[in-house]
Amino acid sequence: MIIQLLGTGDSPGTPVLNCHCKTCEDARKNGWERKRFSILVKNAGKVILIDTSPDLRRQLLDNGIEKVDAVIWTHPHFDHFGGFSEFYRVQGNVDVYTTPQIHENIGKYMHFLSYKKREVNIFERFPISDIYFTLFPVNHPPVDAVGVKIEWNGYKIVVTGDTNIEIPETSIDEMLNPDLFVVDAIAPSGKFKKHMNAKEALSLAERVGAKKVVLTHMGHFFPPPKVAIKYYPIGEDYQTFIFGKGTLDEFLGD
Repeated sequence: MIIQLLGTGDSPGTPVLNCHCKTCEDARKNGWERKRFSILVKNAGKVILIDTSPDLRRQLLDNGIEKVDAVIWTHPHFDHFGGFSEFYRVQGNVDVYTTPQIHENIGKYMHFLSYKKREVNIFERFPISDIYFTLFPVNHPPVDAVGVKIEWNGYKIVVTGDTNIEIPETSIDEMLNPDLFVVDAIAPSGKFKKHMNAKEALSLAERVGAKKVVLTHMGHFFPPPKVAIKYYPIGEDYQTFIFGKGTLDEFLGD
């Protein structure tokens, strides 16, 4: 099984339009960027997307993805669902999984598309191909939002989705002991209503006993990657993790 970070940026991405901070200027000068959030899960020829970012067309083209078998939406913010029509118009119908409330909220924007709505309840374990998923509530006010637990062949991956540190205890229980923990961290420090900072994210990773931690949904508040990587386990666009080669060391394809 492959887990690939298609985009590790926050809502505006990096570089930010009309921003001339050191990070954004470094991105322009050196040709790097953080695209908006989406995660690819691939196994046995099946492609599953966790969220469909506004940058999805490029993300799929860059990685040679020609068909998407299923989508999981984590919450109704544009940077997490806005790219859905990028492949829908070419491919046609696709199964989309999320909670009834999130389906209802995103449906207000996607009413012109007749995709296959698959409603699942929080804490309900469901299969897509041979991979099992569980959605659990997180805290991203004012909207309903979920994180995603992924289980395959004895491995466990947890994606927090967008959330602050105030996550329900029942969700913490679902998150315990992941092999890979992909966690929201919008900035190195500071207090944010809707997101965690890096210190909070790493504290949460320690609390749940994560074996491998990767920060995502990062804003231009972080220094450029060549500096940030010295201090934080930052994710990078198109970073790939390969599971199933027999040992925990071998599954880390980064």
